[in-house]
Amino acid sequence: MEEDERVKHSVSVIIPTYNRSAFLKEAVESVLAQSAGADEVIVVDDGSTDETPRVLEAFGPSVRSLRRENSGVSAARNAGIEAARGEWLAFLDSDDLWRPRKLEKQLAYLSVRPDIRICQVEEIWIRNGKRLNPKKHHTKPTGSCFAALLERCLVSPSGVMIHREVLKDVGLFDETLPACEDYDLWLRIGCRYAIGLVEEPLAVKRGGHPDQLSASVPMLDRYRIQALEKLLRSGVLTTEQQSLALDALGRKCAVYAAGCAKRGRQDVAAAILALPRKIQEAPSQGGDVL
Repeated sequence: MEEDERVKHSVSVIIPTYNRSAFLKEAVESVLAQSAGADEVIVVDDGSTDETPRVLEAFGPSVRSLRRENSGVSAARNAGIEAARGEWLAFLDSDDLWRPRKLEKQLAYLSVRPDIRICQVEEIWIRNGKRLNPKKHHTKPTGSCFAALLERCLVSPSGVMIHREVLKDVGLFDETLPACEDYDLWLRIGCRYAIGLVEEPLAVKRGGHPDQLSASVPMLDRYRIQALEKLLRSGVLTTEQQSLALDALGRKCAVYAAGCAKRGRQDVAAAILALPRKIQEAPSQGGDVL
């Protein structure tokens, strides 16, 4: 029975990284310092050209290092998922940190909530070395929260723990999306699964780096629109979810179209504004508006 329980609650930690050797050491150390240790720690080096290999070498056998050609964060996370042996998968971005009881608290939460297959923790936000207070609209959801997830990305990769069966059900990170790949995945999960929340700040999210996707990828709403269109055409949503998603798509299309119009791209703006109606009229027909 003890062995069965150990396998049931085995945890693989997956850390994708690219040229963040200055942060990576602290990130890995925060995982190895957990009060409830992970069964394995996998760092996927996505073709780094800095000191990342040397940083990882110093950890020895306590860390599994996978090196691959640079293919983006989604491909790196997916490579870690495919290599992982644990039943539960926890992700940590290489510039973020965990507080020492993060895994312990999540496993304790899940042990009394066997119905929950995905949960996250609250976070501490640090930007450019200063602590920020999340705004009300950043409040992390709990339970059946598909409607909230439509508005913005409210699940953090660095705070989440997912049972691998969930990803077998909904699929992995979409490697075709250069940004908003997490928003896309949480929508695919949120329309099927309730999301648990440990209401303690057990992850530290450090932002403000110039290479972050939110700073380096322009007009992120286009990728949220792509994620919504894909979901709406997937046929997995209930009638109510389809209606909610169409409403959210309409709002995001209006914002994105306004930006296109300001840049003189009137044809693109018109096509974007027409997208919700086209999906409503022919949800199973694919499109290539963006």
